[in-house]
Amino acid sequence: MSRRVVRQSKFRHVFGQPVKADQCYEDIRVSKVTWDSSFCAVNPKFIAIIVESSGGGAFLVLPLSKTGRVDKNYPMVSGHTAPVLDIDWCPHNDNVIASSSDDTTIMVWQIPDYVPLRSITEPIVTLEGHSKRVGIVSWHPTSRNILLSAGGDNMIIIWNVGTGEPLITLDEMHSDLIYNACWNRTGSLICTACKDKKVRVIDPRKQEIIAVKDRPHEGARPVRAIFMSDGKIFTTGFSKMSDRQLALWDLEKCAAHEGIRPMRAIFTREGFIFTTGFTRMSQRELGLWDPKNFDEPIALQEMDTSNGVLLPFYDPDSNIVYLCGKGDSSIRYFEITDEPPYVHYLSTYSSKEPQRGIGFMPKRGLDVSKCEIARFYKLHERKCEPIIMTVPRKSDLFQDDLYPDTAGPEPALEAEEWFAGKNAEPVLISLRDGYVPVKNRELKVSKKNILDNKPPQGPRRSYSTTDTNLSKVTFEELLEEIKSLKITVLAQEKRISVLENKLSKFTNGTD
Repeated sequence: MSRRVVRQSKFRHVFGQPVKADQCYEDIRVSKVTWDSSFCAVNPKFIAIIVESSGGGAFLVLPLSKTGRVDKNYPMVSGHTAPVLDIDWCPHNDNVIASSSDDTTIMVWQIPDYVPLRSITEPIVTLEGHSKRVGIVSWHPTSRNILLSAGGDNMIIIWNVGTGEPLITLDEMHSDLIYNACWNRTGSLICTACKDKKVRVIDPRKQEIIAVKDRPHEGARPVRAIFMSDGKIFTTGFSKMSDRQLALWDLEKCAAHEGIRPMRAIFTREGFIFTTGFTRMSQRELGLWDPKNFDEPIALQEMDTSNGVLLPFYDPDSNIVYLCGKGDSSIRYFEITDEPPYVHYLSTYSSKEPQRGIGFMPKRGLDVSKCEIARFYKLHERKCEPIIMTVPRKSDLFQDDLYPDTAGPEPALEAEEWFAGKNAEPVLISLRDGYVPVKNRELKVSKKNILDNKPPQGPRRSYSTTDTNLSKVTFEELLEEIKSLKITVLAQEKRISVLENKLSKFTNGTD
């Protein structure tokens, strides 16, 4: 009689537990908009929730410590003229949040550390470029001030929030509504899931599709796709029989061409994919592919027959994926490994009430003293309930194996560096002594003025706008002028002092 071998994992006994009633956020009118976003975003300082609002779109921002009943007159963030569809906190500034709306705009807001007396109605910057509603916003994971947006116009725009300008517009890659868009760990690639039943991997700076997966799930309902830290892609969707599924895909195994040089891929009229690329020996080659015959996923699991879209949340430190379905009353979690069957079911947290949306706390916002490895903020119809995921440990010491260095709040790149082609891993921090959020840092936006490109006028000297030494020459001239003015001011001060002494003697003599 054979004995069943239980897989060893430190996350095998992860369990979820709701907080006490007095630590929930009560009397919140959660938005009823029929859009499959999480409706909630959290960071170590704040929780933001999209709410019902008359006369436009709004969301509520509360300090994490502001638990209990929320006053109906509590100030909101309300600048959109139509419902808010998505919100996302900046990973490099805990006081900055982006929102997208049915009014076709994206707005970026500065949230103060104190509770404002009135609703916040003036964003730092409004980003306009989409022609239809904008359902997705996502900050770049490693570069400062880079924001992605995707709209109902089937277009993705990547913005430099610091200047309020679009850096990249991807407007011919998707033929239908984009369900979700996700950056990889370094922010060099984007993975999208689209209503045309295709998952695409895109190099945004080259504006190229580098891989396409047609029908990762056979069902007609929406698909979600996210990157794993090792470059694999995790998807959720539906089978032909409407069973909910999850799958894991290895890009390296479904590469059309073996070489490392750039590949091009286009669809033919018949629906085939025509590609050009390179062999391992750097010889150019072309290929014609039937999307139906692409490689199978390295893991595929069927779950249940519920019709709620599964929203995946990924922790790269533990390699755990949490699946939360809108309308479900449970959170399932799986560990991703390099060994078959690759996706290992861990457990399920269940409760009585279904979730309207859910927020996922970044790792630096967790309580390491309680071995907390994840925290969710579950939205009910009128409240928000935190749910804590912990690994039971008897020791009070810091658990190094549970908390490797994690992504911190400092960006690794500036926007200009990323746009120029640089990539960088996230800047990591240790959680050994816990994480203390930094004070309010103001996001400054300096929109470029078209007059800045005109050459200076005047008889002294004229410069061409293409003169590469312009800034250097101008800076040196300014320094010389400042030195000259300083010498003049000092000379005048001495002269005034002498005259004042003479005047003082003359006045004293006449008295």
